[in-house]
Amino acid sequence: MSNNLNFYNKVYETVRRIPRGKVATYGQIAALCGSPKAARIVGSALHHNPEPGIIPCHRVVNRFGRLAPDFAFGGMQVQKELLEKEQVSVGDDNCVDLSVFLWNGSMTHNEW
Repeated sequence: MSNNLNFYNKVYETVRRIPRGKVATYGQIAALCGSPKAARIVGSALHHNPEPGIIPCHRVVNRFGRLAPDFAFGGMQVQKELLEKEQVSVGDDNCVDLSVFLWNGSMTHNEW
């Protein structure tokens, strides 16, 4: 269990660094945390986000840019609204254009 907790904490720290106006994918977060095959575990960690509003899990999308169908803090519509407040365009298909909005992964501190 402590391994999962350690990994979850890495996920939370990494997600905190995604800047406003950008998104990251579950796989990208997993890779940045040292476990590139752990995208599903990243999703689980974000579903259990201990600090909603502090850890910006709404900035994480799937590998195609699609929003989470079961966004833990209010559903897909809430995730869409949060992203759009940050100037991230979400299409009618509930996808973000990753060629425009994908975070480059630089580990600068996030101004959340």
